[in-house]
Amino acid sequence: MTTWIDACGADDIDQEDVVRFDHAGRTFAIYRSPEDQYFATDGLCTHERVHLADGLVMEDIIECPKHNGRFSYKTGEARGAPVCVNLKTYPIKVDGDRIMIGLGEPPSR
Repeated sequence: MTTWIDACGADDIDQEDVVRFDHAGRTFAIYRSPEDQYFATDGLCTHERVHLADGLVMEDIIECPKHNGRFSYKTGEARGAPVCVNLKTYPIKVDGDRIMIGLGEPPSR
């Protein structure tokens, strides 16, 4: 089951940009595409654990600010050296003017 978490306002992200969202000790990156769609990935680069929200968004690519590794933020696919491990992606839904990120339900005890 998916738990939906309020991440930010829809207007908090410009088109072709990214914002950082921290929740429950984890960091996520929320993106707004040039087509006005929203996406979410883990917020740290898989190469050196740098915050991707400090990186550059170009079309559907996020470029890490440290070593310029590139990922597709739509699929999480690693697209340019030195990154070779894909990013985890998360579902997004727009609820009014709020962006909600879908996280898996916490494990039951």
